[in-house]
Amino acid sequence: MAHVVARSNARTEPPPPALGDDDGATATHADDDAGPTTTGKKGRYRRDKPWDHDGIDHWRVDPFTAEDNPHGVLEESSFAVLFPKYREKYLREVWPSVTRALKEQGVSCELNLVEGSMTVRTTRKTFDPYIIVKARDLIKLLSRSVPAPQALKVLDDDTNCDVIKIGGMVRNKERFVKRRQRLIGPNGSTLKAIEMLTGCYVLVQGNTVSVMGGWKGLKTVRKIVEDAMKNTHPIYHIKELMIKRELEKDPELATQSWDRFLPKFKKKNVQRKKPQKVGKKERAVFPPAQPMSKVDMQIESGEYFLSKEAKERKAAYDKLQKQKNVSTENQKKRLEAFVAPKEEDKPVRTSKSEAKEEDVNDVAASLKAKSKTRKEEEKRSKSSASAFVMGGVKESKSKKRDREDKKEKKAKKSKKDRD
Repeated sequence: MAHVVARSNARTEPPPPALGDDDGATATHADDDAGPTTTGKKGRYRRDKPWDHDGIDHWRVDPFTAEDNPHGVLEESSFAVLFPKYREKYLREVWPSVTRALKEQGVSCELNLVEGSMTVRTTRKTFDPYIIVKARDLIKLLSRSVPAPQALKVLDDDTNCDVIKIGGMVRNKERFVKRRQRLIGPNGSTLKAIEMLTGCYVLVQGNTVSVMGGWKGLKTVRKIVEDAMKNTHPIYHIKELMIKRELEKDPELATQSWDRFLPKFKKKNVQRKKPQKVGKKERAVFPPAQPMSKVDMQIESGEYFLSKEAKERKAAYDKLQKQKNVSTENQKKRLEAFVAPKEEDKPVRTSKSEAKEEDVNDVAASLKAKSKTRKEEEKRSKSSASAFVMGGVKESKSKKRDREDKKEKKAKKSKKDRD
């Protein structure tokens, strides 16, 4: 861990000369020849430091090595973080690499699968007192589903982390899920844009948002996440960041205000259309009657005036009646299972074979009838043709014979009847 080397701008001041002493004046003139002098607010003598010039970067971060603290830390510090059950398998696979990375910094770690916790603590080899805070952030990120290769970067000097809790910002669960999804965007496009513009790694997991990067990027991402939970879409912040990135390229605008270039989004309170009410609601002239209290109902039924024993007997009797009613209803339900359902009268369907036989019989009967009619027609046509050829004499003789035959048949029948 690197620490900012404090470079004090305080001026060393020589002791003021005594009053009435001439050596102070001579010393002042002697120092004027040594170098340039400046006069402060109170007119005291100040000399510029030789190392304090414009070429020095006062914000430079020097690396903190073991030579800066050869004796180590005096007391042991430790932090413990719980992790969910579904992270146990992954942490067991990754823990050797985490142990090696922390060992290089002089920090020991422990994975307790029984309690479901991760612990880090300082050792005698720990030379950086702030590394324990970095180790705490590491195990916190591992418990929040950040991959181990990414989480180990938090041990670097220029990388910091921030875990933003968003679970309690929105009460309604549906709104919370909808606004959390806005941070991710379709196919993760919004999250990628935030990562590119801020230079941070962002992971949305459950009720928290884990962020890794520089201090400036962490501050920007926290503002985007908090505004997203307050129903401000992240795309507004993304547009603003893109404009600022373009403005940074112009050196002329470095000393000017950028407010005229940045977009100003006003909140619009859009009123939803209320459904139109059909008809007027009738209001009663007098208010509704006050409902009866439990004591009034007991007085009305006479139960209030009963003795304690009578009330107990009545309660036992009501309970028994209620049990009987319930038992009879349950018995009816059980007997319903044994009642046969009503069968509907369905039309009798003939089988395919019987239907085919009936059709064949009908066809055969119709063919026979047609053949008989044809034969009769042929006989008639032949008889009519022969009668036309033979003439009317033969026709009259045949008629006489028929008449005689009929008379003979009648005479025979009459004799039989007489006998």
